[in-house]
Amino acid sequence: MAATLLTNARLLDPATGLDAPGALLVRDGVIADHGANLGTPEGATVVDAGGACLAPGLIDLRAALGEPGMEHRETIASAALAAAAGGITTLCALPDTDPALDDPALVQFVIRRGEATGSVAILPYGAATAGCQGKEMSEFGLLREAGAIAFTDGRRAIGNARTMRLALSYARAFGSFIVQHPEEPALAHGGAATEGERATRMGLPGIPRAAEAMMVQRDIALARLTKGHVHFAHVSTGAALDLIRAAKAEGLSVTCDTAPPYFDLNETAIGEYRTYAKLSPPLREEADRLAVIAGLQDGTIDAIASDHQPRDADDKRLPFAQAEAGGAGLATLLAVTLARVHGGDLTLLQALDLLTARPAKLLGIEAGTLRTGAPADLVLFHPERGWRVEAGKLPGKAQNTPFDGRALEGKVLGTWKNGKRVFG
Repeated sequence: MAATLLTNARLLDPATGLDAPGALLVRDGVIADHGANLGTPEGATVVDAGGACLAPGLIDLRAALGEPGMEHRETIASAALAAAAGGITTLCALPDTDPALDDPALVQFVIRRGEATGSVAILPYGAATAGCQGKEMSEFGLLREAGAIAFTDGRRAIGNARTMRLALSYARAFGSFIVQHPEEPALAHGGAATEGERATRMGLPGIPRAAEAMMVQRDIALARLTKGHVHFAHVSTGAALDLIRAAKAEGLSVTCDTAPPYFDLNETAIGEYRTYAKLSPPLREEADRLAVIAGLQDGTIDAIASDHQPRDADDKRLPFAQAEAGGAGLATLLAVTLARVHGGDLTLLQALDLLTARPAKLLGIEAGTLRTGAPADLVLFHPERGWRVEAGKLPGKAQNTPFDGRALEGKVLGTWKNGKRVFG
């Protein structure tokens, strides 16, 4: 593979604290060198970055892909297009497909389909329980051997405490962790919005905020009991974050992520019964949104994930209470996160750290850095260039974005996977 030299860039690497102008040389799919005064090797392709930001490709900790079984919503190929357009080069796929990823052959199938795109590495989660049904344990050892990055039941909480205890113990034995959807199932059952004045006024069945904190509290106790590692997905309430903060201070193996809707939107976005803004967990009050931002600032939150949940038009063109929950998030992940940089809540390196180095560390993978010898997974973006989110015009199949109509600053200009340009 010919060498590529990206010049005139603002190099950003949260893993090393690098923020400086310079160039970066890619050779044979890896980063060969970077710095202020790089020469141009003979035969190299030169890309002038025009002063734009060059950072490690984003690592998305949580996305549903539809395939296998729900290809009408999204395929691995269509998700790869959207991911490349969003600067994502590594993506962790949820296992609650149809069939669920509770079989080693299915885990390998998803990995191979990701490789076939040439633009994104797909790291599948293994189903924590058979069929993601929360009853019988999956074969953790075989799934791990097949390439499962960790274990979860996806959008379903592992509701049974004994099952969760076993899952944490098994995962620990195989050097892995459990990702939990933190919502007490019985309390959340049938709910469509956060319980409170707005849900009451709109006539919507409510999900109490306490449903999240209760599950977090239980699973922290189980992590303490088993010495296992629990990771809470898309944390959305201040009460849950307080519990996670305290657990970390205690030294327990507890981590968490959130998703852009929970620090960019609040429950007012569901006004006029906008089903695009019906998510799981539901959008919260403004106080919780601010608490999520505080969790990003103080390091309680370990990563920002897209929480991509593709839905087709028929899933959303229903009365609010009956419509499917979930929002598309791949193409908007970087730009919505950058809104917190423009708002003064995070520095650019802090924001990128939550999208690159910290998820890489959590997963234990070689990615998320511009270090010499690292895979040349890169995103080139202009942090101030504006664009408007328009459902129907997003890359990929899924158009069910909660950010429809939102003006954003931060545009991806190019994405490279293993040194090959796959977008821009």
